[in-house]
Amino acid sequence: MLSYRHAFHAGNHADVLKHYVLGLVLAYTAQKDKPFWYIDTHAGAGMYSLSEGYATQNAEFEQGINKLIAAKSLPKPLADYVAQIQSFNAGSMTLYPGSPSIAELYLRADDRMRLFELHPNDYKILYENFHGLGKQVKIEMQNGFAGIKACLPPQPRRAVVLIDPPYEDKQDYEYVVDTIKDSLKRFPTGTYIVWYPILQRPEPAEMLDSLKRLNVPDWLHVSMSINAPSPEGYGMHGSGLFIINPPWTLPKTLAETMPILTQLLTLDESASFTLDSHIA
Repeated sequence: MLSYRHAFHAGNHADVLKHYVLGLVLAYTAQKDKPFWYIDTHAGAGMYSLSEGYATQNAEFEQGINKLIAAKSLPKPLADYVAQIQSFNAGSMTLYPGSPSIAELYLRADDRMRLFELHPNDYKILYENFHGLGKQVKIEMQNGFAGIKACLPPQPRRAVVLIDPPYEDKQDYEYVVDTIKDSLKRFPTGTYIVWYPILQRPEPAEMLDSLKRLNVPDWLHVSMSINAPSPEGYGMHGSGLFIINPPWTLPKTLAETMPILTQLLTLDESASFTLDSHIA
């Protein structure tokens, strides 16, 4: 199925959590004076308009990134993330960057991006946004679950991999686990970030349990719910990230900032976050 368009949800609470954490991981990775690859299995369009088109229909960004922009005295990690988002805008918020745009901020001359997107319309926009980077980026119109195999292991033996499927197909949850298993065999030292939605259905929790049972030495799990589930049982009321081989600094940074982030994005008294990790 190819009906999903991320533009409807650009800048919402899930984007905020995902891109905040992605930026923290990439900032740590870029500290070392050695090249790395950024691999995005479901890259989307790379940039989204907040002033026209899909994003304006539900305006989910108003309950997401706009709340952080309006906040005062943010701790430095969150303030840095907001500054990054604002750097794509001259004045008012008219654009929200996708994951590839966030990653591009951290790329140095010898670093590389590998971007996969199967939706033909989003692929076209993605290509227009990033082909100017030349040899530094490779953009392919295919499912990243398959495409990632040819990328691993990367030549510099350093990579951050974001696995962020739409999950409109229930099999995506199984594909994620299978992809992680195969990727760890090919490249066990990479940093893998799996994003998932929190829904009133069993698949997200089952996938998370399967990932934890892989018994990798180092992992971190963070999730955030902003409101109670709807009585009808529809819709995403939170999201989470499972990170394999995370930066050793990440647990402390998230422990200090997740209470503030959750408080800023809460829609009712049931909002909460979880944070657990196993760092060998």
